Amino acid sequence: MNRWAVVTAGTGGIGLETAIGLAAAGYAVTVVGRSAERGAQAIERIGAVVPGAEARFVAADLASLDAVRALAARLAAEGPLSLLINNVGAMFSDRQQTTDRIEATFAVNHLSPYLLTELLLAPLQAGGPSRIVNVTSGSIRVAKRTFAAVEPPGGYYGFHWYGRAKLANLAYTLDLAERLRGTGISVFAADPGGAATDMTDGTMRSPKIVSPGLRLLWPLVRRTFERATSGPASVAAQPSIIAATDASLDGQTGLVIGPEARPVAPFRASRDPRTVQAVLNLSRQLAPLTLA
Repeated sequence: MNRWAVVTAGTGGIGLETAIGLAAAGYAVTVVGRSAERGAQAIERIGAVVPGAEARFVAADLASLDAVRALAARLAAEGPLSLLINNVGAMFSDRQQTTDRIEATFAVNHLSPYLLTELLLAPLQAGGPSRIVNVTSGSIRVAKRTFAAVEPPGGYYGFHWYGRAKLANLAYTLDLAERLRGTGISVFAADPGGAATDMTDGTMRSPKIVSPGLRLLWPLVRRTFERATSGPASVAAQPSIIAATDASLDGQTGLVIGPEARPVAPFRASRDPRTVQAVLNLSRQLAPLTLA
């Protein structure tokens, strides 16, 4: 029987390249995304690169917590799961709210993978030994480290708020690894570095995404962004693929696989007990663990 893997935001960019890598490693792959058209194209692409691959598309708008619950209920009803890769991510030039009336950056980049992961722990344990891989980002280094509320104080700057949401998710990821130690579920974070994707080709070209001080240096900042996000998605997917499939990681947990596809030291703030507890408290408040 094939071992099933789920890849969120898997219809393009790093997510699609990750799904292709998992199919090549012998996994049956469920690709999750919003667009049925892009989903069909993704499945066709996987089949073209990996002939005979077992792959399917499931539609879900992961900005909606109800949609996340519905997706989790569907996947949980299908039986054991071997691998969950939370690749979903989004950055916005302007502040947006989801249908749950939650700021969209935090909802998409943290609450969505948090809720999906928690609701799939039972099928992941049933499919053990299994792995969870949450995609992180170097942008955590510019994040405000306050999580008393869903939105930090001060103005909205997309890049910094994206980093804050990714920091929340990394803190959760490393805490989850310790919570699940010895259960047969290993938990990893994967930092893809940069790649040319829809997000980097669009949102990251706007000076509005950085704080006013950095806007004064926008030509330099933009060139830095462009250099950091000019690589192919296939290379940026390697940390996720390694975290998901590398046999040398069997029995290990709580590692961050860096852009060079090898373990790196986690960002210190992600292990701060005060940060971890604040993230957990806020996550439980905003995304109660109930199935659809």
